[in-house]
Amino acid sequence: MSTRTHAARVALAILSSALAGTTALAADFNLRIHTLVQSPHPYNDMAAFMKENIEARSDGRIEIRIFDSGQLGQDPAVISEVGLGTIDLMISTTSNAAQQVPEFSIFTMPYLFTSMDDLIERVGPGTPVHEHFEKVYEERGVGMKLLALGGSGARSMSTRSVAVEGPGDLNGLRMRTPPSPMDAETWSAFGMLPVTVAWGELYAAMQTGIADALESSLPGYTGSKLYEVAPNLALTEHVIQVNHTSMSSVTWNRLPEDLQQIVLEVAEEANLHGLEKAKEYDDKLVETLQAEHGVTVTRPDKAVLIAVAEPIQAKLAADLDLVAEFELMSR
Repeated sequence: MSTRTHAARVALAILSSALAGTTALAADFNLRIHTLVQSPHPYNDMAAFMKENIEARSDGRIEIRIFDSGQLGQDPAVISEVGLGTIDLMISTTSNAAQQVPEFSIFTMPYLFTSMDDLIERVGPGTPVHEHFEKVYEERGVGMKLLALGGSGARSMSTRSVAVEGPGDLNGLRMRTPPSPMDAETWSAFGMLPVTVAWGELYAAMQTGIADALESSLPGYTGSKLYEVAPNLALTEHVIQVNHTSMSSVTWNRLPEDLQQIVLEVAEEANLHGLEKAKEYDDKLVETLQAEHGVTVTRPDKAVLIAVAEPIQAKLAADLDLVAEFELMSR
């Protein structure tokens, strides 16, 4: 997306907020929240939860408008806008923020968590990991306040034409990765050829053969209709996806202390709401994908995949200057 096109989208979003009606005009603070995904998806459920509860608990002093499906742009550009205060809130995967926060790459390390419950116990609000990344935000000067880290489902692999039964089926496939060095290094270790493609361009990349394979959460795979161009789903569950809920520091500092507390509390509650929705989606979507969309589902032996992944974890951490984060996650 060109800079001019992105600026036009943001300007349109601001104008839309200004014209949203008398309720929005009556609020003291009119905030915009970005997600990149289409529903059904935990991020959009979290955004709706935050809108409902923040507006109610603030007695209408805060009004929130949700812009899902990447209406405000792709994540790297949106993160910059959040830093400037042009966009107020965002909920997204940490892997899409790895350019601005390289330490987030640790969360794409394969088989780092055993389950979503394990994830939230280790990275949720109040944990040493959360506190570490609060400091990283400050040190990096990204202009955002970290409200919460959470989990939004297991990521699995899908391909255009190969039904994946084990590591041998991956060799030589062009694997779409987000702009995360950890992803590129990981899939290279499995003999794949990493190709960096933005999420919003992924459908076309798979359709035209720029990439042969992708990995995503099941809600992301379903909501973006990626089953149409990658109809072979392998339940590798190689990553339990970590998401971040972040707020513009500009916006945060504009809010009085009582409203800051409301926003923080609701974000933490939305985190748990998103976790439960992610579990629900993961349980139901496999059946739906097979029954309604003709997706071929395989279940590779994860023990075999872990045997490939575990030996490279420490090396990946060292190569990508993530030793501190790896040690913190290993406690």
